[in-house]
Amino acid sequence: MRYTVLSLFPEMMDAFFAGSIIAKAISRGIIAYRSVNIRDFADDKHRTCDDAPYGGGPGMLMMAEPLGRALESVGAWNRLEPRGVVPAGTKPRVIYLSPSGRPFTQNKAEALAREPELILLCGRYEGIDQRIIDAFVDDEISIGDYVLSSGEAAALVVIDATYRLVDAVITPASLEEESFSGGLLEYPQYTRPEMYGMLKVPEILLSGHHENIRRWRLTKRVEKTRALRPDLIRRGEEAGFFDEETRNIIAALQGTAGSEGEI
Repeated sequence: MRYTVLSLFPEMMDAFFAGSIIAKAISRGIIAYRSVNIRDFADDKHRTCDDAPYGGGPGMLMMAEPLGRALESVGAWNRLEPRGVVPAGTKPRVIYLSPSGRPFTQNKAEALAREPELILLCGRYEGIDQRIIDAFVDDEISIGDYVLSSGEAAALVVIDATYRLVDAVITPASLEEESFSGGLLEYPQYTRPEMYGMLKVPEILLSGHHENIRRWRLTKRVEKTRALRPDLIRRGEEAGFFDEETRNIIAALQGTAGSEGEI
C-alpha cells in the first residue's frame, strides 16, 4: 500500500509516518508514503493557492490550477482530458476529505486497504474548486458530521484506519473481535493488577475456561453495543448479519430489558 498525501502543511502528516507501527511497516517495505506540498505547484512568487470564490461569500477557496498540477505530478488521472485507456489496476484512487463526503466506516476502511495506492487530497479554508473534484476525485469522504479547519486531520483518520488492515502490518488475530467486526463493539478488557482500588477483574477471566470466557465476551459485546450503539444491533438484525448464538443473546437481553422497562 502506498499513501500519497497532498497538503498545504505536509509536515503535519510527516510526523505521523515517523512513529509507532506505521514506521515499522514502512521500514519493512509493507507501507510506502510520500507527501506533496501543494504550494510547490503555485505559479507566483508568493506561492498562492487560494482565492475568493466566484459569486461572493466568506472565506477563501483553494485554486484549481496548483491543485491540478500537484495531482497530475503524482499520477492522478484527469478524466476530463482523456489520454487513452488507463491500464487496469494502475490508476491510484483519489480521495478528497470533505464534510460533504460519504461517511467513513469500517467497511469502507477495509475496501480502501485493498487498494495499491491512495492519493489523499487535504482541503483548507472553504474547500477546493469544484472542477478539481469533477476532474480527479474518485471518493469524497467525511469522517463525521462536523467541520474541521483542515483536511489533514481527516486524512490521518483514514490512513490510521486503513494501514493497520493491510496484510502483514498487524497480526491477523489482533484484528479479530474488534469494534465493528461482526457488527458489534469490542468487549471490555482488563490487565494486571487483579485489584485496582475496589475494582476486581471479573472472575471468569481468571478461570482459564476458554469456552466460558468466549461466551462471556460475546455477551459483553452485545450488552455494550445495545447500550452505546443500538443502531448497530438494528442494522445487524435487519441484514441478517448475526449468527444464532448472537441472536439468542440479543433476544435474552431484550427480554430482560422489557421486563424492567426499556431505556
